[in-house]
Amino acid sequence: MSDRSSIFDMIGPVMIGPSSSHTAGVVRIGRVARRILGEQPLQATITFYNSFAKTYEGHGSDRAIIAGLLDMQTDDERIRTSPEIAKSLGLQYTFKAVHNASTNHPNTVRVEVKGENRKASVLGISKGGGIISIQEVDGFSTNFSAQSYTLLIKAQDVRGTIAFISNVIAHDGGNIATVTVNRTGKNATAKLVYEIDHALKPITISYLKELSWTLEVLYLPIME
Repeated sequence: MSDRSSIFDMIGPVMIGPSSSHTAGVVRIGRVARRILGEQPLQATITFYNSFAKTYEGHGSDRAIIAGLLDMQTDDERIRTSPEIAKSLGLQYTFKAVHNASTNHPNTVRVEVKGENRKASVLGISKGGGIISIQEVDGFSTNFSAQSYTLLIKAQDVRGTIAFISNVIAHDGGNIATVTVNRTGKNATAKLVYEIDHALKPITISYLKELSWTLEVLYLPIME
């Protein structure tokens, strides 16, 4: 991806304040966690690190992350009352603060969520201007922004996996922007993350899910 700043990077998104890094970015991290979970969360543990740990209450990051878990957009007026809405929907949550995590970006948050059928863990950073980077999903290192169509595949680490999936995406007309691969060990389990310029057809996602060596396939549309 290009290192040049876009107009969006400079002026930021339409949003509820007070800041793009503490509110808009945090909402988006919450929405990614919600989409990866794939259902209404019932329980959430949210850990704020470093700068976030010091300011999350005063700057509204606590309300923002809850709003994201409820799938609200960054300009939703309900962000201010998201804790009350969460309570009415049966979402139980707790906040934690870690002030001196030297290996983490200053604006880092971990979201661990559980729904009726599954659970998920997401580590994200807010880079300013509403821009985020998802650094970890379910214990696997990742690096995606949710500004592209994103395909996350947990699979057995078999030979030719990356090339095969890339070919499937190409046949669907998708242009791959980035690929990130992380694995637990040789011939073990791998997490593949594809950022794609074009939407994939439902039949393509279904096909990938039916492969004998794919363990989980998640498809995230562009984050608005």
